[in-house]
Amino acid sequence: MTAVPEPGLTEREIIERAAALRPALLARQAETERLTHYSEDTHVDFLRAGFYRILQPRRYGGYEFALPVFYRVVVEIARGCPSTGWALSLTAAHVLQVCTVFEEKAQDELFGPDGDFRSASTVAPVGVARPDGPDHVVLDGTWPYSSGATWSTHYVGQTLRAPEKPGDAPGPPVLFVAPRSVWTVLDDWRGALGLRGTGSNSIRMEQARIPAHLTRETSLLDLPVEGGSVGSKLHGNPMYAGRAPSFFHGELAAVMIGIAYAAADEYARIVAARPLLLEPDRTRADLHDYQRHLGEALGVIHLAEAALRQTAEDWMEACRRNVSGEAPFTTAVDNRLALTFLNSGRMAWDVLQGILFRTAGSRHARDGERMQRYFRDAATYWTHVGPGMYEPLVRRVGCDTLGLPSEHIALIP
Repeated sequence: MTAVPEPGLTEREIIERAAALRPALLARQAETERLTHYSEDTHVDFLRAGFYRILQPRRYGGYEFALPVFYRVVVEIARGCPSTGWALSLTAAHVLQVCTVFEEKAQDELFGPDGDFRSASTVAPVGVARPDGPDHVVLDGTWPYSSGATWSTHYVGQTLRAPEKPGDAPGPPVLFVAPRSVWTVLDDWRGALGLRGTGSNSIRMEQARIPAHLTRETSLLDLPVEGGSVGSKLHGNPMYAGRAPSFFHGELAAVMIGIAYAAADEYARIVAARPLLLEPDRTRADLHDYQRHLGEALGVIHLAEAALRQTAEDWMEACRRNVSGEAPFTTAVDNRLALTFLNSGRMAWDVLQGILFRTAGSRHARDGERMQRYFRDAATYWTHVGPGMYEPLVRRVGCDTLGLPSEHIALIP
């Protein structure tokens, strides 16, 4: 057992800590983009606040808070700085999958005596895992889009089992966790339209030798959780027996909702500070149109956040029912939850680009303006593989409802 840094910390308190950091994150936005990752000051703030340990089991020094709490913290952080919210989420989240599928021996090793665990990840397989004796494998390759790699202690990645004979096709997918000592971060996250400060660098492994018990023959997109998992038994918590695709969609939706709130905050500041040309003693905030634009946007953003919170509760309930034997956490359940998360993020995007950015004024589309940054970040979110799954995902949900097979509809090209 590893001691929890603040045993009495409550869910409400950790959400309040995230909201309290918003002014500092707002002030650091430009620096975060310049660095291409959030600063060491922000990293230290997160360590002290306990954000990296929200989903981590108490057995290993975490707070083991419920999924809705994690998403609410991500919303608040993204509201202060979208890139920082994205990177925090995609660094602090993968502990959930690690603690779901890896055996106790592996988890003991990964968390060590102090429970310090942060992990970037990508779902696309790269290279092959070659056996090196009976107890180790060797990894080679470059894994791109590893958001949050700068401050990660580990890397959760996908590869393929090496073929048994030359000329054979690679084997099934392999999930692995590699410690920071065996990989390097490449400085290649520059030139993106938005989310420039997410630290979504590639990571490189060259003849990286890791213990075989830090690998599992499975895929992040199809974890073996039906009826319970290694993690749900080890930690006595059904949260560690949930499917990952819907969880990932919830992460991205939380970031998008945070960006939309940030844009609404900026919009309120803009209209209150903009004098009318013919009535300089009044501002745009006095005009009914701008009041309506802001109110309409906030109404949709609040609805999107309500959907996010409720679907997170539904995800937790699906885990509980799965472990209790009431109903398995099937791919059909996963598809339904993922689509709801995706739609909540889509609602936030629609009002950001269709109302807030469009009516804020062209001067706020210039370089250095926060509204431009929020539009760039949100547009880049919408090009991500997660939102890009929309068409196949809606087909899957339709097929599931009609009793037709949906597994043949690929979520990732």
